[in-house]
Amino acid sequence: MALGRCMTTALEGVIAHVVTVEANVGAGLPGVHVVGLADTAISESRDRIRTAVVNSRLPWAKTRVVVSMSPAALPKSGAHFDLPMALAILAAQMPPSERLERALVLGELGLDGSVRPVSGIIPALLAARSQGFETLVIPPGNAAEATLVPDIDVVVAATLTDAFAWAYGGRDLPSARAVDAPAHTLGDGPDYRDIAGQREAKWAAEVAAAGGHHLMLVGPPGSGKSMIAARLPSILPALSTDQCVEATAIHSLAGTPGAVVVRAPFIAPHSSVTRAALLGGGSGNPRPGAVSLAHHGVLFLDEASEVSARVLDGLRAPLEEGHVRISRARREITFPARFQLVLAANPCRCAAEDASKCTCRSSDRRNYLSNLSGPLRDRLDMVVNVSGQAATLSAEGEEDSATIAQRVAQARQRAAARWRDDELSVFNNGAVPASYLRRHRPATETAMAMLAAYLADGELSQRGVDRVLRLAWTLADLDASPQPDIDHVGRALELRGVGVLERLAA
Repeated sequence: MALGRCMTTALEGVIAHVVTVEANVGAGLPGVHVVGLADTAISESRDRIRTAVVNSRLPWAKTRVVVSMSPAALPKSGAHFDLPMALAILAAQMPPSERLERALVLGELGLDGSVRPVSGIIPALLAARSQGFETLVIPPGNAAEATLVPDIDVVVAATLTDAFAWAYGGRDLPSARAVDAPAHTLGDGPDYRDIAGQREAKWAAEVAAAGGHHLMLVGPPGSGKSMIAARLPSILPALSTDQCVEATAIHSLAGTPGAVVVRAPFIAPHSSVTRAALLGGGSGNPRPGAVSLAHHGVLFLDEASEVSARVLDGLRAPLEEGHVRISRARREITFPARFQLVLAANPCRCAAEDASKCTCRSSDRRNYLSNLSGPLRDRLDMVVNVSGQAATLSAEGEEDSATIAQRVAQARQRAAARWRDDELSVFNNGAVPASYLRRHRPATETAMAMLAAYLADGELSQRGVDRVLRLAWTLADLDASPQPDIDHVGRALELRGVGVLERLAA
């Protein structure tokens, strides 16, 4: 009897848990038996692993092989178990390897022994660093991701032969930082200079970008709603290192291993999106949904009137909490979901901008946006009416995204400095706790009196007051003002669109 061991990870949401893969080669009929709550992908890997080992001209046991994965109660899924299982089986036929004892190994095997990219590299890196492992062995296709996490030795194994030679032949593997691996990053996107006219709507987008506010655009087809939304990431600041790590980890889990997210992502699901696709879920190991893929970026829902009311209401908790909880019978998985929401809708089904030219029945016009519940509308910071008459024929002389981005960056720097001085760990005005604003950072006395009047008249809820106050702070930052005054609050109320949706339904 011979026993071999290799360490790897199992994913639970965006958290990686260390898993010990043990292989026992003993007497019995030839075959590989896998135990330890493994899913179908792992069970089906037996033939793939055997073929890869044989084609790599490495020794394969001709007796019974039992592969155990512990902790046994932890569900395990994914093809990244291929390489650690193969190395554990090979290790059972060799003397103990100190390198394997101090390393985490991940990789999918091809039949020729090549090591293919896998999901979950970033969580594995974080787990390796926190658990004190010296080395992480990964596929070449994941090298770009590995450079995001410092303070750990990450090496690349292109083939099973290379990994085996590293473990037992003393051969060094190339560092991930030295591998010239193409990184899939967000490149240059569309620019605001392509939009002719629509100055007010573009100004609203600038305010949304400066403060991290949620935005709804209402207007007829062809007025530029989708164009304005699609260009919002072009004026958002580049992601910090920590934000890159978080966003890249989520996108890797969603099935894009090797992708490095360096700019704010833009996620635009179709209006027929299901609740599971939007929020995350699925059978077996839950996957992140669109709200998590948009983490540190923009979630755009076009034709919001066509999205199911039940699906839209699912956004209420993520908008407030910044994460999504997916509950199962035996466990609960949390995915981060701190995003900017942008909705776009026509004023009615016939899309007439002028109510006098609308051919819809009055009841249909009133109910057109009824899928947007009151609590969800209350969580929108801005509701902007995009008029088709505000468009122009030529885009000559329009501001480009780079110019707008400079103003956004300056406003965010002012906000960040203020909240840092107040010892708040927030990135923008939209994330500041409401109670803190009212007590420690209110607007001027006259401006707060105006908000009190709107609250007393029922035109604003308590949450609405808080969101107007956050919006006023963003306007003050754009104007380089030390405190929001009555003008900033008045403009915030206008951008908030108090009564806009009601007037459209009239």
